[in-house]
Amino acid sequence: MSITAPLAYRSTPGPLHATLLAGTVPLFLGALLSDIAYFNTYQIQWSNFASWLIAGGLVFCGLALLFALVNLLRADHKTGRPVMYFLLLLATWALGLINAFEHAKDALASMPLGLILSVIVTLLSCVATWTGLTNLRSGGAQ
Repeated sequence: MSITAPLAYRSTPGPLHATLLAGTVPLFLGALLSDIAYFNTYQIQWSNFASWLIAGGLVFCGLALLFALVNLLRADHKTGRPVMYFLLLLATWALGLINAFEHAKDALASMPLGLILSVIVTLLSCVATWTGLTNLRSGGAQ
């Protein structure tokens, strides 16, 4: 008879959850690159690109956040990694929403705060994706 530690999550992220989670990184990164391009050129279209990319990132992040919430509710132990993963996604989504509101202003008025928020949101999405895709499993070797 072997006794194994209970899993923090009942299942690892499924393909849809992983795709949504991984989709946030290129969208928020694209918004950051568009903000950098706008900051250097003052071509208004770059700000428009950033706004649309942020909106797409919010959709992907919001759906991944929903999956993370369901996984958190199903978790046996609601401490540690499941909570950290959920909170990282929540912070990414909340700051992404603030960034979207900032980008809704006139293009020139959205700088430099829009650029700073884009950097923070991109870094948070990378950390959340790393956490979500690498450490959702726990327990011993089977």
